[in-house]
Amino acid sequence: MLLARRIWNWCRRFRYRCGYGVHSPSDFFLITSVIYEGLPYYAYDRLKASSGLKSLPHYREKVNRLLFRLVNYFRPVSLIEVGEGNGDSFRYMREARLSMKAVSLKGEDQAETLRQLKVELEKVEKLDFLHIAYTTYDKDIFEMAYPYLHAQSCVVVGNIHENKERKEWWNQLLIDERVRISFDLYDIGLVLFEEKRFKQNYKVNFF
Repeated sequence: MLLARRIWNWCRRFRYRCGYGVHSPSDFFLITSVIYEGLPYYAYDRLKASSGLKSLPHYREKVNRLLFRLVNYFRPVSLIEVGEGNGDSFRYMREARLSMKAVSLKGEDQAETLRQLKVELEKVEKLDFLHIAYTTYDKDIFEMAYPYLHAQSCVVVGNIHENKERKEWWNQLLIDERVRISFDLYDIGLVLFEEKRFKQNYKVNFF
């Protein structure tokens, strides 16, 4: 059933492949040279070998490799991940830039996790990269983190089509004037905040 759904969505997004119709040079580069980058990176094999338990929430390996490339591209100094999982996504992002300050909050208890998030945000003062993973209170995480984001920050939202509530919140982000550029890759969504940019929402065929 999952495979059939992916094939169906790949067909629906066929015209959104390879940066087709994207006029911004920076957005086109992000799609064609980062999202669609197919060359093997030095750490892929080692990270795959140390993969966590598949019984816990996790992304496909293809998505984890993209997270690696995104961190490698944006070069964040500070990164926070919030949400349950098997640890693979955090390991891939951490390996891409060992010098950055990176923290993963499991998110099992909402009140405690938000308290921890507040503490970590105050430590970094400015947040370069936020990954909202498997959690039911994504909006609360985003709103708490937003004052610490800046024009060059990147937010990754996981499983944006997982259920009705997640879809509705993602659609709210698309019309949120604070969000200038977004990329819907189905498994995850990317959100950027460059104030001088015209608002643009992209769909990308990433299956």
